[in-house]
Amino acid sequence: MTKTSSRPLRSRTRQVRAGLNRTGFSETSEALFMTSGYVYGSAEEAEASFDGTLDRMVYSRFKNPTVATFEERLAAVEGAAACRATASGMAAVHAALLCQLKAGDRVVAPRALFGSCTWIINDLLPRFGVRPTFVDGTDLDQWRAALAEPAAAVFLETPSNPTLDIVDLPAVADLTHRAGGRLVVDNVFATPCLQSPLELGADVVVYSATKHIDGQGRCLGGAVLGSAEFIADVLSPYLRHTGPALSPFNAWLLLKGLETLDLRVERHSANALKIARFLESRPEISRVLYPGLDSHPQHDLACRQMKGGFGGIVAFTLAGGKTAAYGLLNGLEVIDISNNLGDAKSLACHPWTTTHQRLAPEDKLAQGIGEGLIRLSVGLEDACDLVDDLRLALESGANGSKMDG
Repeated sequence: MTKTSSRPLRSRTRQVRAGLNRTGFSETSEALFMTSGYVYGSAEEAEASFDGTLDRMVYSRFKNPTVATFEERLAAVEGAAACRATASGMAAVHAALLCQLKAGDRVVAPRALFGSCTWIINDLLPRFGVRPTFVDGTDLDQWRAALAEPAAAVFLETPSNPTLDIVDLPAVADLTHRAGGRLVVDNVFATPCLQSPLELGADVVVYSATKHIDGQGRCLGGAVLGSAEFIADVLSPYLRHTGPALSPFNAWLLLKGLETLDLRVERHSANALKIARFLESRPEISRVLYPGLDSHPQHDLACRQMKGGFGGIVAFTLAGGKTAAYGLLNGLEVIDISNNLGDAKSLACHPWTTTHQRLAPEDKLAQGIGEGLIRLSVGLEDACDLVDDLRLALESGANGSKMDG
């Protein structure tokens, strides 16, 4: 049997227990249902299952018990009415936008976005007659101008990937709604532990659950959260017929990740602040971007709309450009070079040549991505070891590139 509480539960408890639906075996851990389909006791039961008379599982592309548990738990943690999981974070972004757009619509977004998000808005959507408008996400006057005419949707990241721009969510939400659109927020850098976009006026929240929600580099996953009406009537038919279903095994791993999410995010944030302060003291580094630093251009805004920390991502620019950036990366012994983030292990990458490589140079520069920029996902190691690793790499004077042969 599954215990249910008669009183509201706090977030830390919801991360462990929300959505728990034990089978007749009364297992402690969530059950893993590795099945593609389900059987019916009669032809009449099958008919009732498909015409909606009977609410039950019919196919794991539509719904699966393990996936449903993950969806219910993440919705409880986020404070959303409903959630649907997807096979990856980009599947979540794609579905959250495509499910609600049609030819003739307009989408407004900041220039500072993950490379694949930029491709969806700037390259894919126009093929279907959807017009994109890009703005500087930190400039409310540009938002006002762009949303002075109707827009079907606004999509943004805050903090943004990789330059950690902070967008004023309540202000942009108000402008979006006046323009007749929905505000879709990618909350992956902040996680539900540090920022609640729905409380700040957003209509839809998306995650790459691959990142902090799993948090250990094990699997891919994504999620879209919003109102019950949006999830049931707008998003779910799109997912049902296009099929970006989350694997039940991945859902089970993500459930395990949710159990420790706030504990890990707290350590990520504490370590990142120490790293950012260290990097700011180094003469080799011309700029450090971290919302928790007083020097961040939107530090005050971050303090208003983020809670309990500023996340585990730090971006910094080496004065020596690409050569210095490669020298630092190649000199690291603890921190790994990887384009992933949100992992227990610290990971660093060079966005100019990896995550944003396919953007034109002028578009990278417009986003604040220079050849000397490093994105560092700070992990759960001892912060002193990470500081030592960075210090020694900076002092080693390594330069140029190297490849294991």
